[in-house]
Amino acid sequence: MAEVDQGSTLPTESTPVLDSLNATDSNGTDAVNGTVAKFVATPEGTALAYGSLVFMALLPIFFGALRSVSCSKSKNSSDMPETITSKDAARFPIIASCTLFGLYLFFKIFSQEYINLLLSMYFFVLGILALSHTMSPFMNKVFPANLPIKQYQLLFTQGSGESKEEIVNYEFDTKDLVCLAISSVVGVWYVLKKHWIANNLFGLAFALNGVELLHLNNVSTGCILLGGLFVYDVFWVFGTNVMVTVAKSFEAPIKLVFPQDLLERGLDASNFAMLGLGDIVIPGIFIALLLRFDVSLKKNSRTYFYTSFLAYIFGLGLTIFVMHTFKHAQPALLYLVPACVGFPVVVALVKGELTELFRYDESTLEGEASAKEEKTETDKDK
Repeated sequence: MAEVDQGSTLPTESTPVLDSLNATDSNGTDAVNGTVAKFVATPEGTALAYGSLVFMALLPIFFGALRSVSCSKSKNSSDMPETITSKDAARFPIIASCTLFGLYLFFKIFSQEYINLLLSMYFFVLGILALSHTMSPFMNKVFPANLPIKQYQLLFTQGSGESKEEIVNYEFDTKDLVCLAISSVVGVWYVLKKHWIANNLFGLAFALNGVELLHLNNVSTGCILLGGLFVYDVFWVFGTNVMVTVAKSFEAPIKLVFPQDLLERGLDASNFAMLGLGDIVIPGIFIALLLRFDVSLKKNSRTYFYTSFLAYIFGLGLTIFVMHTFKHAQPALLYLVPACVGFPVVVALVKGELTELFRYDESTLEGEASAKEEKTETDKDK
């Protein structure tokens, strides 16, 4: 999993104190293009910026969760989810901390310009693939029916004969190539201009793909992951300046940004508030798990999904409120984790379904489904 930790960037002394939603920044400078332009945000501009960030954060969580349900049933290798186990969840905060500190040392030792050039090319490729995958369902609906659709397959194998092993088996068609072409245009735009809209298109694609394709195997694993990153977030934001330094130096679409001076300067605005993708993807994969749990109950109800979704809105809103009340940067997971975990647990207690919630395990369900498929195929052969 690519690192999605949330760097916080603090405001300069001459600008209004509109600190970070963990990776949320409004520092009176151009966080994307690197040009300094001090600007005092108006209340309207601030409200528009943070309201837009909250709205954009909800999009990949909502649609990514819905797509994760169908993704879990897919047999296409390109759509197969990556399952996070309890061991993965326990190790992740440690790996994320090492990666974050490694980036900090890199920026201290090596030229920031060359590092960001390498990162730009890396995220250019990843962004094109992520945006193509995001656009694919939409393209299936709008692609003209009278145009021919050709099927393609990209297959890499290792070995020969009976020992041959598939490394990559990717199937795609003409519609996917169109998505790839459109995404490439956005990628070139981002690399050349670093425009905030191009940044957001890639950021939304990364977040949606993360929520869709990263699956927690059960609620206990989700609690371990969110609990570990809760500590990670608080430590690196409040305990050191490492996250702040990396966030100021790191030029990549790992955050959503929205200008506070949009009303005054239009699309050329340069005073950004920003929200790190980690504050979207980490709670998002837990919310998606709860949606799949709702589906497994077969009660035609989405109680746990909507509860956790509203909890996320509450937690993000609380982060903004505390940030402005105490005039200090806040790690968003400090508020999002208790809300997203606590609210569904309370609902489960009230409904008497707490045992079912924590017994739900997708690994077991997948094993049972595979066994049924094998049995069906065997019966057909007979």
